Amino acid sequence: MSNPGPDAMLVLEDGTTLRGTGFGGHGETFGEMVFNTGMTGYQETLTDPSYCGQIVAMTAPHIGNTGVNDDDPESRRIWVSGYVIREPARITSSWRAVRGLEDELRAQGVTAIAITGTRALTRHLRDRGAMRAAISTSESDPAVLLERVRASPRMTGADLAREVSTAEPYVVRPGGAAPVRYRVAAVDLGIKSMTPRSMARLGCEVTVLPAASTAAQILASGPDGVFFSNGPGDPAALGYAVEAMRGVLSAGVPVFGICLGSQVMGRAIGLDTYKLRFGHRGVNQPVQDLRTGRVQITSHNHGFAVAMPGADPAAAVPRRDDGQVMRPPAPPRFETGFGPAEVTHVNLNDGVVEGLRLLDAPAFSVQYHPEAAPGTHDAAGLFSDFADLMDSAR
Repeated sequence: MSNPGPDAMLVLEDGTTLRGTGFGGHGETFGEMVFNTGMTGYQETLTDPSYCGQIVAMTAPHIGNTGVNDDDPESRRIWVSGYVIREPARITSSWRAVRGLEDELRAQGVTAIAITGTRALTRHLRDRGAMRAAISTSESDPAVLLERVRASPRMTGADLAREVSTAEPYVVRPGGAAPVRYRVAAVDLGIKSMTPRSMARLGCEVTVLPAASTAAQILASGPDGVFFSNGPGDPAALGYAVEAMRGVLSAGVPVFGICLGSQVMGRAIGLDTYKLRFGHRGVNQPVQDLRTGRVQITSHNHGFAVAMPGADPAAAVPRRDDGQVMRPPAPPRFETGFGPAEVTHVNLNDGVVEGLRLLDAPAFSVQYHPEAAPGTHDAAGLFSDFADLMDSAR
């Protein structure tokens, strides 16, 4: 059992102050305050590059109970700026664990706080929206900390993809003696390690490239397909990735994008993006395929979204009298510089665009995570769809 940590304080941009017990690294940290509704996979959440610049509150109460291992991280380090949980687990109860959660947070200098009001915090963020915040184990005056919070950077306009991306290309190959069926160039906007491994299982040799790679650099090796990954920050700040996407689309090479990569594709084909009130973060988001009516439970981590074609991003999501989201009866189609396109998927909670597809070019994207680490496996078949697209283009 770990010793009780120091007194700690969480201060939100609107002045809300919550006091609790510090654990992990000591000191002070700033970021956008968000919440994650997943009931499992806290280690994958901590190491997901899409959480760069964010303080993450977990709604599930059992955090730390399975410890930390060296097999589940989604990247080379913890990326969250700060961590908020209800109560740290007193013991580690998994045979796979090699360290405790608090030891890992302390080793990586991540400041965290345990508070009894995680439910109240989540409801507050749902009502007021994600906002800037700070955790401190060193400052005792909330007014002083609030001043520093309000002087900290906002997520809107933030280009974080280059911060989390690989500095040099690297290759992930099929295991053992499995043959290489496809060669994929993956643009790392904040890629999770499970993603190239998922493609490698289908026979893909995946070359992971830095976020700022140009279309010429992406296409230099003659890939069978190009993948644009998930990642943190505001897609409106990623003009370089949008230009790269346009170059790849113009070349006619099959394209698959997820999460931030889907937002980049949206901007590349002429759609706007906007900031969601509190985002989608968790492993239980219902998404409907408008072409088939099928609903999948999916894994999400994003605070921005692609605007529905022809809609005002600031407008309220239309709902029926019974409160249910009004969804279009058929995939909305629209014109782009690359030919006709359609919205293929929507979120059933709030009507947010969750999928795009070009009709006369081999390109599609989704707003969620088919590698689902952690999460459900409903959408795992999207990697096979990408493989089919590459087959059809040959």
